[in-house]
Amino acid sequence: MPVIEELIKVEKDGSISFGNYELDTKAKLDNFDVNGDVYKVKTFNEITKLEENGNFVYESVPGTAVNGFVADDSSVKFYVEGNEDAQITLGLEADTDYKVLVDGVVIGNMKTNISGKLSLSVELSGRPVKVEVNRM
Repeated sequence: MPVIEELIKVEKDGSISFGNYELDTKAKLDNFDVNGDVYKVKTFNEITKLEENGNFVYESVPGTAVNGFVADDSSVKFYVEGNEDAQITLGLEADTDYKVLVDGVVIGNMKTNISGKLSLSVELSGRPVKVEVNRM
């Protein structure tokens, strides 16, 4: 899966893809409308960040490309890739337990903090890695 040259786009299945970890300088795109929700993406080789309607959704350090991102009330699913292992933070429901899977393997049950953030590390070995976070 390649980086997202247009920084963010809607896929045929309705999911979104965003991020370009190959950029040497920061790039951002504001006011990207998807079914009435407004997204903002900032990305380059050091960080990728996504906001929806002004709320934190996703951040990776270093930057990544995310494909097929789908989020609802009970789960978040996406494929992530990058040049090196990444620390990913997701904005979820506060003080809630989630089961986290990476490439179909449960890496643990995690609880969000009071601000709803959940952090995980993903080993990126030059191929897309599937991440699923499901409310318990």
